[in-house]
Amino acid sequence: MTVPDIVVRAARAWVGGAWHPAQVAVTDGRITALDGPAPDGVTVVELAPDEVLLPGLVDSHVHVNEPGRTAWEGFASATRAAAVGGVTTLVDMPLNSIPPTTTVRALDAKRAATARKLTVDVAFWGGAVPENLGSLRPLHDAGVRGFKAFLTPSGVDEFGHLDPAQLEAALAEVAVLGSVLVVHAEDPADLRGDGALGERYADFLASRPAVSERHAIGRVIDAMRRTGARAHVLHLSDAGSLDLVRSAKAEGLPLTVETCPHYLALRAEDVPAAATQFKCCPPIRDADNQDLLWEAVLDGTINAIVSDHSPSTEDLKNADFGLSWGGIAGLQLGLSVVWTEARRRGIALERLLPLFTTGPASVAGLDLGELTVGAPAHLVAFAPDEERVVDVHALEHRNPVSPYDGATLAGAVRTVWLHGSPIVQAGAVTAPGTGRVLLPEVARA
Repeated sequence: MTVPDIVVRAARAWVGGAWHPAQVAVTDGRITALDGPAPDGVTVVELAPDEVLLPGLVDSHVHVNEPGRTAWEGFASATRAAAVGGVTTLVDMPLNSIPPTTTVRALDAKRAATARKLTVDVAFWGGAVPENLGSLRPLHDAGVRGFKAFLTPSGVDEFGHLDPAQLEAALAEVAVLGSVLVVHAEDPADLRGDGALGERYADFLASRPAVSERHAIGRVIDAMRRTGARAHVLHLSDAGSLDLVRSAKAEGLPLTVETCPHYLALRAEDVPAAATQFKCCPPIRDADNQDLLWEAVLDGTINAIVSDHSPSTEDLKNADFGLSWGGIAGLQLGLSVVWTEARRRGIALERLLPLFTTGPASVAGLDLGELTVGAPAHLVAFAPDEERVVDVHALEHRNPVSPYDGATLAGAVRTVWLHGSPIVQAGAVTAPGTGRVLLPEVARA
């Protein structure tokens, strides 16, 4: 009999979609048993009575920004933040790095930039831009998990957006590859204001109306019908689009959708003047809209909750909502942010867990997010009732800019194991540099 390297014992572990007592045996980085006695001499780690054992979280929407804009974030800081937040696998977006991940050469540059920096495992999205349409196969063959497209200007000049004809062409190409197009769905025809807007959040919100999401999502769905492609709607903020999504799913179209912690926990009514740390695109909307998003979380319409971690340097978050960078830094805090709001609403932790684990893993085509025999031993000891006040300067994110600064959040990640080895202990990173790139080696001419 193979002797495990370690056994993690928990009175409550999230196994098979329910809570069970478990003794998780780990051998060579994989789970080899979920119950049974621990052999003599094997190290046994017993979780505290207030802790539950979760599978490692998956975040399929992270802007790491390295190489090229590493002052905004980078693989070292991003993966440390992920680890402390219980995320053991993240999928890096193809922008805002320079170059963007729209060629194999750029993907190689990304991969080279990870060397000795990863605390968690990392996979990559490719980009679908006007310049590379018709030539997506090399990136697909090199191992990207799918292709991101914008339907409106992305905010960076080097990553162009697709017009309606180009969207359809991208979907047709993705369908042939058996891949997925992940879409920033806002219609530029509905957006108002380009330039300074001032310090009032209401003016920024009015410049990106909810109907822009509805029109763009409808266009994606129509093109899916014609091409047979699989598509995923990124960072849904408009609850008015949910009926479109429900109808497409009922029709059998392979459409999935995500939302983000900031849409589930922050409200437009509460955003202070000049507080551009709250600015993101599409924007945070009002409380009534938020209630409907929560209904979609609970009824299964929303498939994943991911961070859309899109940080920048402090100087780019100036006081003008029109001119400041549009992105929220929240990679380290996602589970706690959403759990805090869920608990306030009387929603059980188990209702959230698939949206942080198997949901985003499935979007990216990764077989992760479950405690099951044979799976990689990515484990998280989580204390749901522990509360703490967020100090933005104590976060692992590279830049101390976050809308959650000063917030009291419930839920603490205490210990994290990656491939069976502890990388976070007592809430702090203890083994940086041990993560892996989830990208197959491919022989290239």
